[in-house]
Amino acid sequence: MASSPFPSSESSSGENSLGDNSFSSLGIDMISLHRDMAASLKKKPMAMPGHVRDQRDTIRGRLPQDKKRIAPKSVVPKEGGWIFTGIPGVDSLLDKGIPKGLSILVCGGPGSGKTIFCLQTAAYAASHGEKCLYLTFEESEDRLKNHMDDFGWEWKAMEKKGSLLIKRFSPFDITRQVEAMLEKARGELLIDVKPLLFPDWFVPDRIVVDSLSAIAAAFVGKEETYRIYVEQLFKLFEEIGATSFLISESTDVVHHLTASGVEEFLADGVIVMYNFKRGNVRENALEILKIRGAKFQKKIAAMQITSEDGIVVYPAQEVFSEEGQ
Repeated sequence: MASSPFPSSESSSGENSLGDNSFSSLGIDMISLHRDMAASLKKKPMAMPGHVRDQRDTIRGRLPQDKKRIAPKSVVPKEGGWIFTGIPGVDSLLDKGIPKGLSILVCGGPGSGKTIFCLQTAAYAASHGEKCLYLTFEESEDRLKNHMDDFGWEWKAMEKKGSLLIKRFSPFDITRQVEAMLEKARGELLIDVKPLLFPDWFVPDRIVVDSLSAIAAAFVGKEETYRIYVEQLFKLFEEIGATSFLISESTDVVHHLTASGVEEFLADGVIVMYNFKRGNVRENALEILKIRGAKFQKKIAAMQITSEDGIVVYPAQEVFSEEGQ
């Protein structure tokens, strides 16, 4: 490929063309249609239905730090300051970027684009000199690499350079190992989970965990053990200074971002990916709910998964607004 498929870290504008006029044979100019829709939404955004506004407030009400359980972490950016996702439009929602070393929870329902989001930001970072570790507990390495091939993200070059490592684990193996470690520690809460995940020769700058839901499913009936493991996992990421993106499958994103409820309190940031159904059509959208130590735009922005660019977010197009309510 002659040039990188990713934007430079200095810019990630949300004003991207759809780049797809495949409906021209039907007499439909999708680019013009998109432009007209954008102009219409700018003049009068779609009103947010009352029940959606209430649901959105419910989510936000769950996010403040639970000070009784978890002490707040430092939000001072580590060396390097800020990182970018490299996803068109997402970085435009951020004032400066994401403080380096934070843990970001990426949650949403099936088909909302969580895995693509994390593959895309990992590929962007790896192509810009960061070491990226993608820990998969569901899909195989080959399937994830096929996803990257679909979007033209050259994982082979990144892998050869040593900037990208995709590693698959069995969540049930993790469960057995954690239980054995706790047994050996005789009930103590501090266990070293690093040997379970990281090879000694690879020190990552950016980590993806895909997904916490798969790990949690292996700890069914052992919720306290899972809580200990997850807390140590977040602590490990903080200690090594890596920026982490942790996927959580949310069947009811309105009331339960995660099944246990502990992950959203441990995470420094939360990004919610929506898959709305409007009539017979599914519409994707993205919202940043919180990022400690960073300013960001508080809106649900329109999102599209394209065949050429992967995920593209349109910050100027709010899916809902509270106008008229």
